[in-house]
Amino acid sequence: MEYMLWLDQLSKDSGNIGGGKAANLGEMVKIGLPVPEAFVITTKAFNKFLEVSGIRSQIKELLEECDVENTSQLLETSKKIKDSILAQEIPYPIKSEITETYKALSYSNKIVSEEALKLISAGRDLAIVSVRSSATSEDLPSASFAGQFATFLNVKGIKELLDSVKKCWASLYESRAIFYRIKHGFKHSSIALIVQKMVNSEKSGVIFTINPATGEDVVIIESTWGLGEMLVSGAVQPDSYIVSKKGEILEKKIGRKGRMRIRDYASDRTIEISVPRNKINEQVLTEGEILKLLNYSLILENHYKRGQDIEFAIEKNRIYILQTRAITTEAKKEKIIIKAEPILKGIGVSPGVVTGKVRIIHDLEDISKVKSGDILVTRMTSPDLVPTMSKCAAIITDEGSTTCHAAIVSREMNIPCIVGTRDGTKMFKDGQLITLDSYKGLIYSGKVEIEKPKIEVPIGLKTTTKIKVNIAFPKNLEEIVKKTDGVGLLRIEHAIINSGVHPAKLIGEEKKEEYIKILLDVIRPIAKVFYPKPVWIRTLDARSDEFRNLQDGKAEVQEANPMLGWHGIRRSLDEPKLLKTEFEAIKILHEEGLTNTHVMLPFIISVEEFRKAKKIAKEVELPESVKIGIMVEVPSAAISIEDFCKEGIDFASIGSNDLTQTTLGVDRNNAKISGLFNELHPAMLKLMENVIRVCNKYKVESSICGEAPSNRPEIIKFLIKYGITSISVNIDAIEKTRKVIFDAEKESELIKKS
Repeated sequence: MEYMLWLDQLSKDSGNIGGGKAANLGEMVKIGLPVPEAFVITTKAFNKFLEVSGIRSQIKELLEECDVENTSQLLETSKKIKDSILAQEIPYPIKSEITETYKALSYSNKIVSEEALKLISAGRDLAIVSVRSSATSEDLPSASFAGQFATFLNVKGIKELLDSVKKCWASLYESRAIFYRIKHGFKHSSIALIVQKMVNSEKSGVIFTINPATGEDVVIIESTWGLGEMLVSGAVQPDSYIVSKKGEILEKKIGRKGRMRIRDYASDRTIEISVPRNKINEQVLTEGEILKLLNYSLILENHYKRGQDIEFAIEKNRIYILQTRAITTEAKKEKIIIKAEPILKGIGVSPGVVTGKVRIIHDLEDISKVKSGDILVTRMTSPDLVPTMSKCAAIITDEGSTTCHAAIVSREMNIPCIVGTRDGTKMFKDGQLITLDSYKGLIYSGKVEIEKPKIEVPIGLKTTTKIKVNIAFPKNLEEIVKKTDGVGLLRIEHAIINSGVHPAKLIGEEKKEEYIKILLDVIRPIAKVFYPKPVWIRTLDARSDEFRNLQDGKAEVQEANPMLGWHGIRRSLDEPKLLKTEFEAIKILHEEGLTNTHVMLPFIISVEEFRKAKKIAKEVELPESVKIGIMVEVPSAAISIEDFCKEGIDFASIGSNDLTQTTLGVDRNNAKISGLFNELHPAMLKLMENVIRVCNKYKVESSICGEAPSNRPEIIKFLIKYGITSISVNIDAIEKTRKVIFDAEKESELIKKS
């Protein structure tokens, strides 16, 4: 099969071929969680479809001409692209593989008799499946793309499946998805599809392994009857259970669940019906189910080493996990005092305090009246409202819960939001001035006086160790720059992959300026906002499997283990024109006055490689104001660090992910041995200590930019003890890391004094 994969052939690092959602499903299969059987129509199939139909250039042109802030133009562009996709035929090789794999899915674990084969040929008795999107930009750690793409439930038969495939492909270009992609800095995206056996859900729900609104370290489970669509769309008030990670049910709120969506056995269609009267206010989950869901959620959180947003379904007392993705937002906390009496109460799901004018939206025809700074009040948001939501100062809905669409998207957009008010659209009038406190879920009439207690920041929180950030895209920079001392890792490969074009193709076609523009479009805005704080730019470090799905990426070398293959500085030295172009982009920035941009060479194993890179820098006349450092990701670099210091490196940053992998001989893509991956292994600590102490001896800045400080805060005390200069972490770990560094520095000082 060229275009199809089964879930067990995917892992969490298969996002480029299977999309984010399918990659996570494949990972869950590998670690033994109960996932419904499915196959994936890969991004390769969609890319082939665009190639054969010849519409790729038309789509690119339409998107380049579209102003996403112009709603009517955005809708028109979306319609043209979707109509164009739906008008095309699926190429025969892809159609044939879909049909064959669908039949295999339908009859897996069955002895197919001659009678059954006749039924297959007649197109009967095929599995009822769901067809779900799995875009390459979906379910990422930085953006969920919640509700942006199409899902089709209770699909049966080859014709209906093929129709659903085209509709799902077309949904990559829904107006809301185009808008969301542009706003999150994703210039290019492809899409895979998951064809999965339907779970005839009697119960369904969502789990958060941390409270996404407050940051509290508890598990929140919300559930309802039937399919989960009603919960995610906010159409019902679900049951809500708050559970400690030790298994204690801390709080139960039983919601009023008046409607449910189920499969109609007569037609095999999804229908919406009233919940039987005796079940409307009945608790959905048993205590045993709550604890089993807690167990699954903690397995996922521990495996991914960060908070997870999980969907589940229950049929005949069996739990199925339908998807997991990283919680993409960091909770904000602020103490405020408002002495006025609230006029309405709901559930605060995205914190903040805002005063503004009400704009009531009953349907999509009303969106044109929403102006920047308005407070949007509606029954419930839908994905189609995302472009409008971005203009608003705040959002209020009648329906919904912590896990509904409005909650997820408003948190990602950093917009204060209160859901579940029941009467917001009835109580308020257009133009009415109100104040919203979504920390507490309270709404006040008019503009009210807000008191913020003066909080004196302890001097100790001004840490000696610098705190930097790992970043890939220029978004939400103003908030980040206030909290950090610079960028410890700027990944350029994400910008390249999002462009959709292989950089070697651009260089080979004498389009070097296009490559430079791709780089500058990402680096320049980050460097400007952070100036004069340093920005360390890692030169190209994309693996061959990440490049393969780009335009002209078919020629990429096939490697058994790309993580130990042709990437990092070894590839840059083999293709020096690429490295020269990257150096030229940084040279331009220095000529513009952005002298805070510096170069970091990845996956380096020898001083000779460093010398060769410096020679190329000299050839392009890279200014002396550009500092050149290395990433320490293999034992040879850690052991030879003194030689690198003598050769003149300006800084060294420990890439803990790869250093752990190469030191312990553990493939971090291999779920069977993932338990051996340990950044705190004695060998790792010795290597890191050597790097830091030698760098200090030669007055070279030492840093770390891997996942270890974000995922394993306990490692920080060792780094502080060794005397590391800076620690660079993911955006969502900045505040937590500052506190850990402060405590570690304090403890280290006490030890010195004693």
